[in-house]
Amino acid sequence: MGPLSPSPLTPPWGTGIALFADGADLDSIRALAADDRVGGFTTNPTLMRKAGITDYITFAQQAAAIVAPRSLSLEVFADDIANIIRQARIIHTWGDNVYVKVPVTTTDGAPTTDAIRTLAAEGVRLNVTALTTLEQVARVTDELTGSVASIVSVFAGRIADSGVDPVPLMSAAAVLTSQRTGCDLLWASSREVLNIVQAWQSGCQIITLTADLWAKLGGVGRPLADISLDTVQMFARDADHAGYQL
Repeated sequence: MGPLSPSPLTPPWGTGIALFADGADLDSIRALAADDRVGGFTTNPTLMRKAGITDYITFAQQAAAIVAPRSLSLEVFADDIANIIRQARIIHTWGDNVYVKVPVTTTDGAPTTDAIRTLAAEGVRLNVTALTTLEQVARVTDELTGSVASIVSVFAGRIADSGVDPVPLMSAAAVLTSQRTGCDLLWASSREVLNIVQAWQSGCQIITLTADLWAKLGGVGRPLADISLDTVQMFARDADHAGYQL
């Protein structure tokens, strides 16, 4: 895929999947940019709003510079095809490491296929986001071009929140995206460290992790008996500190 391909991580459990950091706090982004485990970065308007970002352009350009040469996915916020295309063209100019996130539909559920097709043909690096169905994956992948790197972000965590096992769907999605040169499948909205292994086994090239999951990576590979003992000691310590008596 060239220089913007995600940097694969080979952690103790033996996967070759790229771990992306998901967030919008510049201090956290700066700290993670110094971590060679991080293969790329993503953000979205919801995370930006929670982080108190009010100046989209300044934040985006600063973040892109901080994480370079690793990729940063920045999302449009327009809700009609013409303005999605217009905003995507602008965001595309903010750095050679920038991917433009385009939602799979508008807020009324209309597919953004025309925007994806137009932007892909123009060489805009796309990260098509908020997918949850195989029909969406097939439709999006058909519009992407192998001449420029692209990402298809399927929200596996939200699929799991609905009570559906996302692994079979992600495995099928990986088959579809593999038919398009330069297209990476991203496991989005991760909920636990186990999702990294599930994403790798499903054939995903990328998974996004929030700050709380990055903090848990140090526990990967720990003996389960040690985890049990730590838990027992925690209960005893907290009961003692609370001064409980019987």
